[in-house]
Amino acid sequence: METLAPPNSGAFTAEQKEYLLGFFAGAMQRGATPFVGLTANGLFANDPASGAANQAEAAEEIYFGTPVSELCMEERWKHEQNPLDIWDKLLAHAAENRAPAPEDIFRFKFHGLFYVAPAQDSFMLRLRVPGGILTAQQMRGLARMAEDWGSGRTDITTRANLQIREFQPKDIVRVLNKVNELGLTSRGSGADNIRNITASPITGIDPTELYDVAPLAEALHNYILNSRDMYGLPRKFNVAFDSGGSISAVADTNDIGFIATQVGKGRDVPAGVYFRILLCGITGHKQFASDCGLLLRPEETVAVAAAMIRVFNENGDRTDRKKARLKYLIDKWGVERFVAETEKLLAFPLVRFAPEDCEPRRPIDRAGHIGVHPQRQPGLNYIGLSVPVGRLPADQMQAIADIAEKFGSGEMRLTVWQNLLLPNIPSESLEAALTSIRAAGLDCAAGTVLRGTVACTGNRGCRYSATDTKFHAVTLANLLDSRFKIEQPVNLHVTGCPHSCAQHYIGDIGLLGTKVAGAEGYQVVIGGGSDQDRGLARELISAIPFSELPPVLEQLFGAYTERRKPDESFLEFSRRHSMKEMQSFCAVKEQV
Repeated sequence: METLAPPNSGAFTAEQKEYLLGFFAGAMQRGATPFVGLTANGLFANDPASGAANQAEAAEEIYFGTPVSELCMEERWKHEQNPLDIWDKLLAHAAENRAPAPEDIFRFKFHGLFYVAPAQDSFMLRLRVPGGILTAQQMRGLARMAEDWGSGRTDITTRANLQIREFQPKDIVRVLNKVNELGLTSRGSGADNIRNITASPITGIDPTELYDVAPLAEALHNYILNSRDMYGLPRKFNVAFDSGGSISAVADTNDIGFIATQVGKGRDVPAGVYFRILLCGITGHKQFASDCGLLLRPEETVAVAAAMIRVFNENGDRTDRKKARLKYLIDKWGVERFVAETEKLLAFPLVRFAPEDCEPRRPIDRAGHIGVHPQRQPGLNYIGLSVPVGRLPADQMQAIADIAEKFGSGEMRLTVWQNLLLPNIPSESLEAALTSIRAAGLDCAAGTVLRGTVACTGNRGCRYSATDTKFHAVTLANLLDSRFKIEQPVNLHVTGCPHSCAQHYIGDIGLLGTKVAGAEGYQVVIGGGSDQDRGLARELISAIPFSELPPVLEQLFGAYTERRKPDESFLEFSRRHSMKEMQSFCAVKEQV
């Protein structure tokens, strides 16, 4: 007899369980909805054991081809908020007179504002001056701005640009508004953007140049300003236009360098002036730009620059800041693929043309940025002023503006050697102009070393710098000029950190700031050069305190002046001797 479950026990007998299982199985077959779900990798499943309706996660957001989780910190900041869209933050910081948070310190650089603490508890403003060309009215306005709100001076940079320091947060909006009133801009002058577009400083007035490149530099500058996608690159980007004349734009130190060239008759293209393209100059990483095998008509250069920048923007590394420059993309791809990707964005074909089928570049005057020189326009001259390491007080800025208007065309030109030129001075006005220049405490003459000396900001204004570069540079240049009669140009490049803003690897003498036993010191390299003298400097001394460096350089230049061949430059002398020989000329105990 079957055993029944006790009343109200809640349990089913074996017979009841079997019945219920059969009932539900039949119901499933007759009308229940079949299972549908997703697996972890997004595939559809019909079996609850292998899939679930909420199992698949949404695909990770991609930013310029890179998963957001893999972006480096700066790229995440750009992804979270476009730095071009922070005007409200600028207003708030000015209203509250407060410093920005780290992510906004980065974003503010897109507007040319650099918060430089702890070196200085203030902002530095970096401008954009395409081709380095300024008007007297602009120079006066900048001088007043520096006096009213800043440090009372400006600094000429190694990209033929201007920086003004010591602005307080409360003044940053009025500073930006004033810059706009002057017809200038600072937009995109820092962080991951295309830096100031440089050009040969005497283009348009150079008797020996092949092509006036000022309109090309200005055209690319204006295109960048009006194209949002030309901001926020993987890293900074440098572009230069070289006219092929007597003063170079040092194009081979740029990510892209355009150099005017001449093609004679009997070639595969019509005779005339063209441009060659150099790619991947990054001398802080010990690499010059190299010819990529293309020949462009002048009117094609700006379009090609824009296309190449876009290819880099879309494909550059956004995960590793140390590998995010153009060099590393081309190292990965090769030049041919980069050129092919560029050509896909152009409405015209690119012409491959061997560099040896072009005429050689015309000679470069390494001292052409200092002194009085005739222009291509009959009866006119330009005057190259000496501005040691680029420091220009506001009163001298005002004086230069007055001189440019009174004796010239009201124009001035900045150079990558941190000085400036006054063009279009009539020959009959030269003496009066020179008198006014000297009365302002300036001159168009300088010692052979001082006129070729450049220095980065140094530790008085940059937290990365280990040394007071500008003071040290002027001290050494004046010492060598006073002690030795040197006729051939000597370039002294003094940089405070491995970022190498002063490009120490291309100096006849290059100094890289470092700490030596707790004191300010330098690594010393010699024999560097660019353009026709291209070559990376070699290490002479790995580390030496600055206090011990002056007598060492005195010994070195003493050996040079005694042992040089007739008309031999210091560069030629240093390259003629082995590094052991050069070290023997200035024996010194190195310190670490």
